[in-house]
Amino acid sequence: MRRAARGVATALRTAAFATASALAAADALAAPYTIDPTHTFVYFEWPAPGGLSTQRGRFDRTQGEAEFDRLGRSASVEVRIDTRSVSTGVGALDARLCSAGLLDCEAHRQAVFRAAQFGFDDSGLPTQASGSLTLRGRTAAITLKALRFNCYPNLLLLREVCGGDFEATIAPADFGIATGVPERIPLFVQIEAIKQ
Repeated sequence: MRRAARGVATALRTAAFATASALAAADALAAPYTIDPTHTFVYFEWPAPGGLSTQRGRFDRTQGEAEFDRLGRSASVEVRIDTRSVSTGVGALDARLCSAGLLDCEAHRQAVFRAAQFGFDDSGLPTQASGSLTLRGRTAAITLKALRFNCYPNLLLLREVCGGDFEATIAPADFGIATGVPERIPLFVQIEAIKQ
């Protein structure tokens, strides 16, 4: 009985190792990825009136696709952000952010980030992504800097998952928001994508 149990455990470890090795080997090929909406959020912050504190919020709903070729050092990504999902934890503030003078959520229900120009480190992982952000129907150039990025074989999904944290700064005036906000607003992007 014990010998059979040890045999099953060994077989499971061997299968898990084989799966991980196959997923790692597949990393050498360019492949499509789907953005994981449960692990992809866009955060922002700005100083409260009077400089008392820092107010923060995020967009709760995202979707999108990416392509990534680690060996070829090429990538592209499109992330679509539901502006109506803006969340600060304060309902009145969320409504204000969605108003016509700011995000104008009803007229422009989606913001879109697209990038096809990436920088890579020596191991082929992205260090930055340069592209455009479309918000309120206006498009401006933006570069996201990677704070961290990695890929690993997810044994539950039996697929590779890549992701990391990025940061950037935008000028609200570039998107037609000229009053009641700071000249620059930092963005922090948490993103994960599942290989298809």
